[in-house]
Amino acid sequence: MRHVYRITYPNGKIYVGMDLTGTSLYFGSPRKAYIAADLGPEACRDLTIRKEILWESEDATEAEVRALERHFIETTRANDPAIGYNTWPKYTEG
Repeated sequence: MRHVYRITYPNGKIYVGMDLTGTSLYFGSPRKAYIAADLGPEACRDLTIRKEILWESEDATEAEVRALERHFIETTRANDPAIGYNTWPKYTEG
């Protein structure tokens, strides 16, 4: 099963990613230093995050999954540093 998912951190910021293998415990590759800096050391000692599957398919191609990941990054503005931790595609206001 292939997924596009959203991770929500305790501060409300999000990360959108994809999983081509259907690994339910995969949480993507956000820049962990950004998250740790935002949350602070105390919050990182007892951390609860939420993973939501936004879209899934058994037969989508890798290209289709990547295109949908980008779509969800842009529509949720997960690449806007005020909202999320995605660094690609680069956020441009407007």
